[in-house]
Amino acid sequence: MSDLENDDSVETYASVWDAIADTPAEAANLKLRSELMDQISATIASRGWTQNEAAMRCGVTQPRMNDLLRGRISRFSLDALVNIAAALGMRVAVRLEAA
Repeated sequence: MSDLENDDSVETYASVWDAIADTPAEAANLKLRSELMDQISATIASRGWTQNEAAMRCGVTQPRMNDLLRGRISRFSLDALVNIAAALGMRVAVRLEAA
């Protein structure tokens, strides 16, 4: 057995977001932003748009679109991502579940 397997201080997490977030609320926010970014990126790719074309259609700058397509999650709020999704003609639905 390795030292890591014997180390009782090793923590496991349900998701990467749980591992990097300070609170469950922050983890949930990160997860939602990640999911929105993935869907927005997939939609843009499926339409074959350049970053510049996608930026113009979404009402953001090309550097901002680059940040989104590169997954720079810390640079986007949920509000900003919902607005971009809406500009693409996407509908965002939120489902709440008991914790």
